[in-house]
Amino acid sequence: MKNNVRPIAYPPSSSPVNPASNSMLKFAATTMQPDGFVHLNGGRPLFGDDAVEKRRLENIERLDILDTPREEAFDRITRLAQKMFQVPIAVVTIIDGHRSWFKSCYGLEGSEAPREHAFCNYTIRQNEPLIVLDAKKDPRFQENPFVLVENGVRFYAGVPLATRDGNNVGTFCLVDTAPREFGVEQVGLLSDLARMVMDEFELRMLATTDSLTGALSRRAFNEQMSRAVALALRHHHDLSCIVWDLDHFKSINDTYGHASGDTVLLNTVKTCLSHLRDTDYIGRMGGEEFASLLPNTNRAGALDVAEKLRSAIEKLKFVFGPRATSVTASFGIVSLDPSNRDYKVMLGHADKALYQAKSSGRNRCVTWKDPNIQTISRGRVLKAGQILFNGRTSIIDCTLRTLSDDGAALDVSSSTLRLR
Repeated sequence: MKNNVRPIAYPPSSSPVNPASNSMLKFAATTMQPDGFVHLNGGRPLFGDDAVEKRRLENIERLDILDTPREEAFDRITRLAQKMFQVPIAVVTIIDGHRSWFKSCYGLEGSEAPREHAFCNYTIRQNEPLIVLDAKKDPRFQENPFVLVENGVRFYAGVPLATRDGNNVGTFCLVDTAPREFGVEQVGLLSDLARMVMDEFELRMLATTDSLTGALSRRAFNEQMSRAVALALRHHHDLSCIVWDLDHFKSINDTYGHASGDTVLLNTVKTCLSHLRDTDYIGRMGGEEFASLLPNTNRAGALDVAEKLRSAIEKLKFVFGPRATSVTASFGIVSLDPSNRDYKVMLGHADKALYQAKSSGRNRCVTWKDPNIQTISRGRVLKAGQILFNGRTSIIDCTLRTLSDDGAALDVSSSTLRLR
């Protein structure tokens, strides 16, 4: 790779390195469209119809890295890069359909920015590093809003984060608010760090538990839930899922520090595990968002479990130095029913119920109800029954599992057909 690198040979600047500011992110926050997409070409999402882009996004989906919590393995690499290259900003970025999302970011607040004007958007379109020594002298970036803003980008060095099959899912990049030189040897070092990032992504795919809390990783939880849904549908068992989120968790990190926030997460999960059965599962889905999978549990039972978890979390007390604090959580509950026969659909509906719990005051439990389907309350009966048809001349024996005024769940066998 080193032999193919041709850094742009702009003359070095004598300007001192300015401290990084958040001006770039402030601009980013004002350019996102209301629907969450950056629109070009008459309103179509960026690169939405491109075959290469489709494969790239499929690889991002396979990595299952978007919107996951910060991890020390990646933060360690960005800290190392900042010290090695003496730059104010180092970022591990994943580029999805409309945004640059930061898996690890040293020197900038926030977790994402619009994709449209991102330098990394150029980097992922090539198979070698992108080096911009002075953005104000580069025709591609002279008018870029991230350059024109106060304390904007002047120097950028980015290496594509490529999967083994050659799809660029993001970048590992350095940013400075002053121009600077960047030689071939430095590009080689940056490329080595980018490979370390991809190695961490690939190792992460093999992990089944969250390193902090011991809960299942998001990937492992999704796989377990997919199997549980298939099993419940096959055997006509109940299945429920609870998605829950700690309320105002950011204030814990901001007030007491990330180490204290980690303590809260760890003890919260321990408390919840103590109130769940051995057959239940808990997974970490995001920073402070978790999900609990409850086999053989109907909607009413899942609501009872959620209330127990909510109450247990509310009673926790944490002491950080001279100060004590507590936390609460909000819960969204979903159960397997005609509108929820896929684990992704179930999680989406649980998320919507969680949002309702948040918007209605937090520290509460809300059950998802499909507005288009009348709720059916079925009692568990587990008894023998018969299906009569053909004018009551034919009979199929069955096992009745649940019964309501609107329907029933039952097991049948074709070998039980009899004639009267």
